[in-house]
Formats: sequence, structure tokens, C-alpha cells
Amino acid sequence: MRRHFLPVSRKDMEERGWDQVDFVYVSGDAYVDHPSFGHAIITRMLEAYGYKVGIIAQPDWKDKNSITVFGEPRLGFLVSAGNMDSMVNHYSISKKRRQSDAYTPGGVIGKRPDYAVVVYGNLIRQVYKNIPIILGGIEASLRRFAHYDYWSNKLKRSVLLDSGADIISYGMGERSIIAIAEALDSGMDVKDITYIDGTVCKVKNLDSVYDGVVLPSFEQMKEDKMMYAQSFYKQYCNTDPYTGKRLIEPYNDHLYLVQNPPSKPLTTEEMDRVYSYPYTRNYHPDYEPLGGVPALNEVKFSLISNRGCFGGCSFCALTFHQGRIIQTRSHESLLEEAENMTKDPDFKGYIHDVGGPTANFRLPSCQKQLTKGVCKNKQCLFPQPCKNLKTDHTDYIMLLRKLRGIKGVKKVFIRSGIRFDYVLADHDRTFLRELCEHHVSGQLKVAPEHISDKVLSKMGKPENAVYRKFVNEYVKMNQKLGKEQYLVPYLMSSHPGSTMKEAIELAEHIREYGYMPEQVQDFYPTPSTLSTCMYYTGVDPRDMKPVYVPKNPHEKAMQRALIQYRDPKNYDLVMEALKQEGRMDLVGFGRECLIRPRKMTGNRYQSFDGKASRNSSRKKNSFQDKRKNSEHIKSSKKKTIRNVHSKKGQGRK
Repeated sequence: MRRHFLPVSRKDMEERGWDQVDFVYVSGDAYVDHPSFGHAIITRMLEAYGYKVGIIAQPDWKDKNSITVFGEPRLGFLVSAGNMDSMVNHYSISKKRRQSDAYTPGGVIGKRPDYAVVVYGNLIRQVYKNIPIILGGIEASLRRFAHYDYWSNKLKRSVLLDSGADIISYGMGERSIIAIAEALDSGMDVKDITYIDGTVCKVKNLDSVYDGVVLPSFEQMKEDKMMYAQSFYKQYCNTDPYTGKRLIEPYNDHLYLVQNPPSKPLTTEEMDRVYSYPYTRNYHPDYEPLGGVPALNEVKFSLISNRGCFGGCSFCALTFHQGRIIQTRSHESLLEEAENMTKDPDFKGYIHDVGGPTANFRLPSCQKQLTKGVCKNKQCLFPQPCKNLKTDHTDYIMLLRKLRGIKGVKKVFIRSGIRFDYVLADHDRTFLRELCEHHVSGQLKVAPEHISDKVLSKMGKPENAVYRKFVNEYVKMNQKLGKEQYLVPYLMSSHPGSTMKEAIELAEHIREYGYMPEQVQDFYPTPSTLSTCMYYTGVDPRDMKPVYVPKNPHEKAMQRALIQYRDPKNYDLVMEALKQEGRMDLVGFGRECLIRPRKMTGNRYQSFDGKASRNSSRKKNSFQDKRKNSEHIKSSKKKTIRNVHSKKGQGRK
């Protein structure tokens, strides 16, 4: 049976025999009908429940007529910035405009506005004064409360207030969006829909809010960053669907923001249903002449097997969006999707990924989560694995074996990342063996992020000793299998807690392992993460103790340069950092040194990379230095521990 896209124009709507749509979905992304895109899941689910939905993808926000394509919908507008926060989509950590947008046809930048949900909401409100507007997606979800905005460097109000919208559906949204649709369809006024889990609404008084926890007011938080830190941590401790409380954020005597507890996690059967809808699994054909939508290439032949993450990384917003309870699809659902992939003419035999936020999480971390929720004040893996943690890769191993056995499948990769500490916590090494034997294409990407335990504690990551143990076990397993495979470690610079001392320690670690990352992720303060709260307030909201935060652009550049100290372009920054910290012992010709000294003597010029100018004898010396350095590298490679890292490792994107 041929699968059709949902209407994107009035002509499409009329061809279906519709006079009016029930909902118009406005998206900052191009229309890609694939379950890796939030707009596809929500619109297909509404369709399955009998609602008529039209899609306006990337409307011209400077022209209010761009959102009148279908006329006024019967029930309301659904608004999302897309799969990414629009500001992250547009700007690098240095606040420079990016050159491309993978979620736009042809990768063209600038097809959505900054702060997209606010702009789209106000655009709709200009034309349709009383129509219900429901915000959703990652941008609305993570900006649902007052939040620190890195790009304007100030505390901002909830996007619900600034957009003119009525409700935010936060988190993954399947349960809440259907509940909202049914309430509107029954004739309820949108202002009375204040009770649905997984939503945020605004009220004029608290008469109907009988069990809420009142947070500091917006004005209090603007005046005192410590009040914001306290508020954020209360939010952080109430992200569980079983134990989370109703939260109230006052704005003035006549306006309150009310967040209802998160929606309950989907069962396996419900997850299977979500991924069984009649997706075309492609971008809209209108985009073909424009070069298609690049983001689809990354996910077209990948399988989403789970949601949620109990890893608890401080710089990740998953706790606020998908939550910590693992939700999984059945083997049957995933195998059916994989078999359908093999029928695609573009399929070359390679499944690019089988995973989710963390690939090797296929079970809740402990059984009590399914009835009592996750622990409020402690993590499952950090700082040590909980004694109640259930570590079992059996289900994932069986799934991968079944996928490998499908006719037409040559290789099944795991690229969405694994938690190496969870691998080690499992005393059975079957998964590690099968990972190395079948699911790595020469390089396995892992995320130690740093090597300083002081910084790692702020990141919510395991101690460096845990990573070193994993490195050793990975090496031994590959040796046992007769394979030469590398690790590509993701590293982060300038995270809260990282002084220049810790940055130099990281550089020494890189020297020890004999590799240089081609890319490094500088810490990016995005909305609704613990790390961003530290960045803004200067305290760790978990204990309210001060945290050093590198904010000066020049200092951040030095920390970043230290990770890539071998790059000649970074020489001056590395030298400045070493001088500043009194670590000139790392400048010289010894094996322990990061860079060589630079000096001018007559017409001789000596630099850290052994290059010389206008002097033949210097060229000879340079050649000898390079030869010695080459011999040192070859010698280093003989050491097992150094064989494990790729010489061309890449940092986290």
C-alpha cells in the first residue's frame, strides 16, 4: 500500500475532501515523515486518533500570511521549533552564526527565526486572536520555566508567557497531546485545561491548584541567582512521573505558571504502536529539487530501540525531557522495521545504529522505578553504581543477534553511544565481546569527557579510573579477537569546575595516550541542565557550594587549545597557559613535554614543531628532531594502553 504525506497545502487538504483541518502543526524543521522527527510522531498519532492535521514547515515568520495556508483550524495550532533548540541550531558556542542547518532543505541556514516558538506563537496570535496554541518540542520543553539564556546572557521568562500560547506539552508528548486534543474536541475552553500530566499552563489564581509546590517568583530569581539555583534543583528533583510534584512559578499576584507532573512512561506495546504508524520515512518530495534534508541521512537506516536515560550527565537535558525511566520497543517491532529497511533501494546492507540516548540501556535501572519512580536525591550510576542497579545486557545482545541474522543485513553498528561504566558493572563480558566482534567499524566512540575527578564530579561522570579500566578491557578483548580497533574519546573543555590546572592535566593525559582529537566540544550552556545552572549562578545547585566557572573567552580558548596542543595554530595559547600556571616544565624536548621552546638567534628560528627558516643546518636539525619524534611515536605504539586510541579521534559534535 502506498503511503502518503500529510497535507502541506490547501490543495492537499481539498484533495482529501477536507473543508477544514482540526490542527495545524507549525514546525521550524522541514517536513520529514520519519519517527526520528518529533513532528512526524505527533501528527501521525493525531491522525491515528481520527484528527485531521495539516503541516506548515518553516513558515516565513516575517509574513503573517504564511501561517494561513489552511485557514483557521477547528481545534488549534501546534507549534515546535523542531528537533533542536533554535538558538543551538543557529549559533556555535562562540555565538557565531553557523553555516548550515541539517534540518532545512539543502542545508540552508536562516529558514527559522531565533527563539522560534516565541516568534511562531506571536505570529499566529496576530492573525487568530482566540485560537488555542499548544507549544511542544525540545525548545518549549526545556524553556518551560524561567531559564538562563546563554545567547542574551540573562534570565528569561517561560516561553509560554512570551509566545502568547496557552499550553506547553513537555517531554515526548504522546500522552499529553491526545489528552489535550480530546479535551478541546469535547468543547472545553483551553483555559480550563489545567490538569493534564505532561503539560504547563498559566492561571490567574491558585484556587484550583490544591497540591502544588511554590517555587521562587521570577522577580526573586532575577534579583538573586541563588534563588534561581534553589528553584532549578526543585525542578530537577521533580522530573519523575511517579513522585514528581505539581510546581508553581509565580510571576505576579495575578499570573502563575503551573507545571503538572510528567506523563507516565509508555509501555512496550505503546512504544511499538508509535513506531508502527504509516510513515513514508522520507522528506517531502517538494524538497527534492532543493537537495533534500541532510538530517535524514543520519537516521534513515537507524533503529530507535529505547527512550530515557538514567546516566545523569549534568550537561545533558534528557532528565528534563525524556526522563530517567527506560522505555523500550519490542524485538518484533524493531525486526519488522529492519526488514522493511532492506527493501529500500538505497539500503546498502548497513544498519547504522540500534539505540537511543544510551544504546546499551534496555532495562530500567531497578524494578522499583516502574511503581515508585526514580530516586530524587541520588543517581543510578554516579558517583558509583547503585547497589540496586540491575546490569544485564542479555536482551540487547539477543536483539543485535536477531538483527544480524536478517537477510540483506551485512553489518549492524552501534553509534549512539554506550555507557562504559554500565558495561563494566555487568560482570558478564558477553556484550563487550560481541560489541568488539560485530558492532564496531574500526573505532568505538565513548564519552569520558575529562580525566580530572574534580571536573568529572561536576559533570556527573564516573571517575577516570573507571574509564582507564574500560580502556584496558577493550584492548584485551580486541587482542583476544585478533582485531585492531580504536577508541575515540569525546572530550569537553571549560566545563564548570575546570580551572587551567585541570585543563593542563587533560593535555598531559592526551600526551600519555599519544593522540590528538580533531574536534573538541567546548561546554555549551543550553537551557535546563545542571551544568548551565552552575554556569549562570556559580554554585552547584545540588549542594549550593561555589563552583569555578571559566567564562572569559580567552581563558576558554586556552583550555580548548590545550586539548589540541599539537596543532601549530594553538602554540601561543598553549604557551601562555603553561606560563600562567607555572608549568614551563612542559616546554622542552623531553618526552613529557607538550610543546618545544621557541626562540630567535640571529637568522635561526626554532619553533615547537621543529620547523626552520633560511638556515640549512637548522633544516638538518629539524629533520633529526622529526626522526627522533617519529621513533618515539613508534615506540609508544608498542605499549598496549596507547594502541587503543585513534590518532585521528574526533571530539563530540
